[in-house]
Amino acid sequence: MSTLDHSSHVAELAEKIKPVRFGMFTTVDQHGHLTSQPMTNQEIDSEGGLWFYTSTLTELWENIAANPKVNVSFAEPEDMLFVSISGTAERVVDRARIKELWNPMVAVWFPNGVDDPHVVLVRVAARSVHYWDSNDNKMTSMFDMAKAAITGTRPEVEPGEHGKFQL
Repeated sequence: MSTLDHSSHVAELAEKIKPVRFGMFTTVDQHGHLTSQPMTNQEIDSEGGLWFYTSTLTELWENIAANPKVNVSFAEPEDMLFVSISGTAERVVDRARIKELWNPMVAVWFPNGVDDPHVVLVRVAARSVHYWDSNDNKMTSMFDMAKAAITGTRPEVEPGEHGKFQL
């Protein structure tokens, strides 16, 4: 993939998930089961890496150590936007980077502050991105689905844009 393609894909990813506050971060636990939790993306770097805060005392931190393959999904149902990102997570203990990304919303989750030794970062190197972005709003889609249910026909909902790309 050319640098231009890569940069445009990173920009497309950032544009799609920027308005979505929370993502569901999925890891594999010690028993081989998928486990998910809501997380707030702090930044998308120039390489397409997603940055999250966590604690060294969480299962997420331990799960990534054992199996770094993860998925992060973002959804904005009001806008019929859904994004699924598969990648590899990296545990990051970098005090300067932790301070650089620190903000008042993070402080709510870590009352001992930015210097708490348990505050760490996870960087997800995005590899595969799938998205569904409907042109219709939720009300239009709901009306079409209700009409289809009453008439026994398939809904006339525009599927919108579905795409995938590799980073």
